[in-house]
Amino acid sequence: MSPYIIIFIIFIYFSALIGISYLTSKNTDSDTFFLGNKNSPWYIVAFGMIGSSLSGVTFISVPGWVGASQFSYMQVVLGYLVGYIIIATLLLPLYYRLNLISIYTYLSGRFGVYSYKTGAWLFLISRTIGASFRLYLVTIVLQVGVFDKLGMHVPFIVTVGITILLIWIYTFKSGIKTIIWTDTFQTFFLLSALFITIYVIADKMNLNITELFETIKNSSYSKIFFFDDVNDTKYFFKQFLSGIFIAIAMTGLDQDMMQKNLTCRNLKDAQKNMFSFSILLVFVNFIFLALGALLFIYSNKLGIAIPAKTDTLYPMLAMDGFLGPVAAIFFVLGLIAASYASADAALAALTTSYCIDIIGIEKFEEKKRLKIRNRVHIAMSLVLAILIIIFKVLNNESVIKQIFTIAGYTYGPLLGLYAFGLFSKRK
Repeated sequence: MSPYIIIFIIFIYFSALIGISYLTSKNTDSDTFFLGNKNSPWYIVAFGMIGSSLSGVTFISVPGWVGASQFSYMQVVLGYLVGYIIIATLLLPLYYRLNLISIYTYLSGRFGVYSYKTGAWLFLISRTIGASFRLYLVTIVLQVGVFDKLGMHVPFIVTVGITILLIWIYTFKSGIKTIIWTDTFQTFFLLSALFITIYVIADKMNLNITELFETIKNSSYSKIFFFDDVNDTKYFFKQFLSGIFIAIAMTGLDQDMMQKNLTCRNLKDAQKNMFSFSILLVFVNFIFLALGALLFIYSNKLGIAIPAKTDTLYPMLAMDGFLGPVAAIFFVLGLIAASYASADAALAALTTSYCIDIIGIEKFEEKKRLKIRNRVHIAMSLVLAILIIIFKVLNNESVIKQIFTIAGYTYGPLLGLYAFGLFSKRK
């Protein structure tokens, strides 16, 4: 695909996001930034959360996993479903009863200030690293796929600055209120990329919808459940239980994801949102796996060499012309949507958590709150930019994996703190 087309797509895409930001940023205050004035329609939140849940890494990697793991990831997704039910019935009532802005405020009342601050810092560390790495991936695409191809000799630090600035521009004024609507916009393009790619492959293979699913079903990739070998990493109960705890820790105990739920008008709407979102996410993940199977089937039929790193199969087929220009355009849109839908929400959540949990912004008058919030928002943007540059400097997959491993440990203590607080009376 031509780099000029990618630049044009990015320009149009972010112009639309800035337009949404303009429409949603009228008469805003701190309550708008942090909780969207508690006026978000639950069905909009539910649809938009799909995009936030599926990062750019997931958008590329889930179809690629099918080659080695078949549909075993669905076992984890079914675990997610149980985890989301627990969130809707146990955690959301708690958050609404306490009227929380930051969910970590619960730890203050339950265990005291030290546990509260510890929980908040655990989130800040893990989410900052995760958001930075996702943005690092999309920045690399922009650098290599556009600027380097055009021979523009743009320094990587400038590309990072452009990436962060684009997010800052449409989130700085009304925060989560804007993100609720931009997430919906971005989810639309993410799902459009998914369905259009499937349609293109089906058309090239002369398959109707029934034949399409029969082809997937009869392939060697479609096995979902694995009960045979308890030592296998794909063993059902390992995957299913992992999915439950991942959902609780990385959604129910994550300010990023819960802040969207807390923008709903009341608990009942928030629960409708969570139940609807959980069902939608099961369906969407299944379609992503179906896409993965089709990518492998299509490649094998045409004799296209499968890359050693199978998570690059989808980008290769889309960007190198194997699926045609329409699929390529929507792949770029889907990748941008998936990457930025998770990153912009992370920036708003990091700003919220630091303002509420670390500074205690609620004790100030509105004028000072606005000044503090804007400074924190800029500071968090700079932190993300610095971490992206660090990832580039490291340029070592094993080191980056170690950093992620360290960040992954932060959710364990959070899960323990909340479990102990909810299921015991000990202080």
